[in-house]
Amino acid sequence: MAETEEHVAPPAAPAHPGSHPTAKEYVRIGLILFVLTALEVTASYTDVSGAVLIPTLYVLAVIKFVLVVMWFMHLKFDDRRYARFFVMGLAGAATLYLIVLISFRVFAR
Repeated sequence: MAETEEHVAPPAAPAHPGSHPTAKEYVRIGLILFVLTALEVTASYTDVSGAVLIPTLYVLAVIKFVLVVMWFMHLKFDDRRYARFFVMGLAGAATLYLIVLISFRVFAR
């Protein structure tokens, strides 16, 4: 007596709304990056001391880096280990950049 096995297809993966950005979200992030870049260019053409200009540009660059990495490189939606590698790289680059700026006495001007 052969038993018949009922073959049931596995359920479809549940749709996670917001798990990946839509085209509208990409455009929104692109516009935010455009505005941040415009702020950087505007800041660089103003007559502000280096003690204010450098940290301003530094913060804007970090914000842009995070937006690009998290949205356009999809790290926001991938395994957290990948994001940790990028954060470690960012922390290393930021530390090196600050050491160079301090060694050239940029903030003392």
